[in-house]
Amino acid sequence: MSLVYVILLISCVMVVLLSAGNANGHHDDCPDSFDCGTLGTFSFPFTTVERHNCGVLAIQGCNDPNQTSVKYVQLNNKGKPFQVTHVSSHGRRPRSISIIDKEFSKLLENGSCAVFNYNITVPPSSPMGYFDLQNNISTFNCSHHQHKLNHTNDFINYTNDFINYTSTRCPSSVFYFAPPSYDDQSLSSLISLCSMVKLPVRQDSQFIKNPFGFLNAEITFEFTFSDDCIRCSEDGRSLCRPDSNGKFHCASPTRKSRVSIRNLGLLLAWTLVAMGVVVMILVCCIRTKIFSLTSLLWWRETPTHRIIEELVNEHGPLPTTRYNYLEVKKMTNSFGNKLGQGGFGSVYKGKLQDGRLVAVKILSESKGNGEEFINEVASISRTSHVNIVRLLGFCLDSSKRALIYEFMPNGSLDKFIYEEKNPLQVPHHLNCKILYDIAIGIARGLEYLHRGCNTRILHFDIKPHNILLDEDFCPKISDFGLAKICPRKESKISIFGARGTAGYIAPEVFSRNFGEVSHKSDVYSYGMMVLEMVGGRKNIKTEVDRSSEIYFPHWIYERLASNQELGLQNIRNESDDKMTRKMTIVGLWCIQTHPSTRPTISKVVEMLESEVEFLQIPPKPFLSSPSSS
Repeated sequence: MSLVYVILLISCVMVVLLSAGNANGHHDDCPDSFDCGTLGTFSFPFTTVERHNCGVLAIQGCNDPNQTSVKYVQLNNKGKPFQVTHVSSHGRRPRSISIIDKEFSKLLENGSCAVFNYNITVPPSSPMGYFDLQNNISTFNCSHHQHKLNHTNDFINYTNDFINYTSTRCPSSVFYFAPPSYDDQSLSSLISLCSMVKLPVRQDSQFIKNPFGFLNAEITFEFTFSDDCIRCSEDGRSLCRPDSNGKFHCASPTRKSRVSIRNLGLLLAWTLVAMGVVVMILVCCIRTKIFSLTSLLWWRETPTHRIIEELVNEHGPLPTTRYNYLEVKKMTNSFGNKLGQGGFGSVYKGKLQDGRLVAVKILSESKGNGEEFINEVASISRTSHVNIVRLLGFCLDSSKRALIYEFMPNGSLDKFIYEEKNPLQVPHHLNCKILYDIAIGIARGLEYLHRGCNTRILHFDIKPHNILLDEDFCPKISDFGLAKICPRKESKISIFGARGTAGYIAPEVFSRNFGEVSHKSDVYSYGMMVLEMVGGRKNIKTEVDRSSEIYFPHWIYERLASNQELGLQNIRNESDDKMTRKMTIVGLWCIQTHPSTRPTISKVVEMLESEVEFLQIPPKPFLSSPSSS
């Protein structure tokens, strides 16, 4: 129990009381009118986008500091914006809004025949009423094939005084115009044969020779209140308003004020009562020693919280995005696409809001107290290198932990180098050139971790499974759960217990009798991995003649030292042989038993980039073959 819980309890009580007090209210904060710069003031059915629930049609830009800025309105959901030129909503005049449709205006200005087929967007109706096009004329577009008439003038009288227009501008069509006073029955002959649209006309215009002259670029919509709204407003005291669901509501300002004042009094009274009860309970608990006063005043941290605080104090804020568990669940489509499974947990494919694909690693809840997780976030979030996988975010939500990485379409390296890894999944091994480039890329990534960062990062778990490949087979070092951050000046570090995976752990990590743990420990793991890339199989379980099991580093060393053919299936020409020999020599140097005999990772890069003739064969590794169990 802590003071935070007490505050939350009181807050919950206040929220419940406030909700109860406002149960009968609907948008009580809606003002009677809105100020909108050059448009002046307007009222219902119009509103602003900031108070979109207070009306039927919301106008954008009313809160712009520049009062002379252009105002816009969307006539339907997700529709294009239209410039607003005038709003009328006061007195006994009709409630109307005038807009400019730029596309329609341009067609009219250019005298395009397409203007007679243009569909004017009309705002949708609502329970409060509907909008209709004001000062309009019905336009019928009929092809010459449907109406073969011999016209001597641009305008002639047609049946029922419809006005017909033909022009050399629009040779394929005949247009008929009918004022709004004509009913649908009298228009039936044209409606059945021609396409009809309603177009805005000038209020004081007469039919003139050129119809482009009486059509209006400014479009006005008039609002007609529904019967419910009219009945609601008859007494002059009630207001027609939408409720929280957009349905009709008849609001009473006078009643609202009385209810608000009464509810405020009830809220204050009940809040004081609730606080009094809470204080009495706390006093009783303190007297009976259920908990102490100190525990009320300070938040009691969990081990994970303490680790996070210590990490932030030591290394500063984490420079990456933090997500909650619901966001992680959403980006993975409820964990629907599983990429893999390991001792740490599971990996799922996901997508961020910006469309980027990601790999989401969900850690098992039983995995420690969070130290490895936070360690990985702290280590990798400070890196930026082409051969280091990018951490795009993380999740630490109660016991839920996740890491969000950039997605690597080719997966991990181990899928491409082990024969015993289901050969049906990978049609062929990577060729020597690709493997050679991968080896150099990993070495450069390690060199960056050891020398290129502000703080030296030792990985302690370099192995094929932790090397990811992008679409171009560019390698990326991943999984920093066992990494150790240390100052660049320190060449030796202290660790508790062995770190890494069996078969890749340096001897000094097991026993300090072999030397001090340092960046050379990563070099050993790198060498073991390179030799597995060369052999296309695990070092600790290699069947060369398909009948005997031997330790591959010893086997390849004997061949190299006696200048024999390496006898590996992946070698197809002299260039392949040179690259393979170079990788083999480098790998054997890296797995030397004593750390002082191993090269630095920078020297490894230099050796890989030099000619194989200049490389010396190292001494034979001292350790015997590890167990294959």
